[in-house]
Amino acid sequence: MNPTSHYAQLLGREIHWMDWGPKEGAAVIAWHGLARTGRDMDELAAHLAGQGFRVICPDTLGRGLSQWSPVPDEEYQLSFYARLAEALCDHLQLARVHWIGTSMGGAIGTVCASGLFVRRMKQRIASLVLNDNAPELASAAIERIKAYAGNPPAFDTVAELEAFFRNVYKPYGWLSDAQWRRLTETSTRRLPDGRVTPHYDPKMVRQFTAHDDDYGIWPHWDAIEAPVLCLRGVDSDLVLPETVVQMRGRGPGAAGRLQVIEVPDCGHAPALNVPSHLDPIEAFIRAAQT
Repeated sequence: MNPTSHYAQLLGREIHWMDWGPKEGAAVIAWHGLARTGRDMDELAAHLAGQGFRVICPDTLGRGLSQWSPVPDEEYQLSFYARLAEALCDHLQLARVHWIGTSMGGAIGTVCASGLFVRRMKQRIASLVLNDNAPELASAAIERIKAYAGNPPAFDTVAELEAFFRNVYKPYGWLSDAQWRRLTETSTRRLPDGRVTPHYDPKMVRQFTAHDDDYGIWPHWDAIEAPVLCLRGVDSDLVLPETVVQMRGRGPGAAGRLQVIEVPDCGHAPALNVPSHLDPIEAFIRAAQT
């Protein structure tokens, strides 16, 4: 089933998303990482749509085809992203959703599932999948991400930009040549001088400077009541093993509602494009429906 592309005004901002699968299927929101777009979720969405799920893959404000924020210091932060998520669910009339989030998308899912920013979202989240995300992130990895995300390079050709993506996102694990090409083409914009650059607002990285420790979200983790699956790339420099130990002892971990899978041959973050990534996610959300 081919996806459809949609736009809506949410909180006064135009937000884009791809809609996969049957409209009557159990709803899944698949939210991408910091400097990425919703098209990163194509393989996951196609897989789940083929199993009868409806999968919504948004472009975050300031990324992909969604509008850039005119007030970046106010809107590029988890609390505003959670409000956008609520507005999207309201717009689509989704009462219950399974949430799958890569990196930043996982953090947005965590704060939604806690209900501390947006109370109604806690009741909407039926299950939560964190793809290499945790309530505490390694500071060295954050500095690495800020270094490349805040200063996106520009190239004369798309081929050069693809080579850049292949190097920066090597920790994703295996992608086919066709998948690398699609990742590039769906996250490229052309500058006024004709060069190409990644398709996001560089100001989105001010989330890290305008909002002290926006990704330190242990109180949100402690408030989650939904079941959680955490996929951790075994070579991840963002989600450290000692953080996973803490997750097991708090919130849904302490309540026995946390599963952790160490994903081999990946760092930050697994690409969610092969059966060893997709099958455990499908099994987890199916179990959460019962």
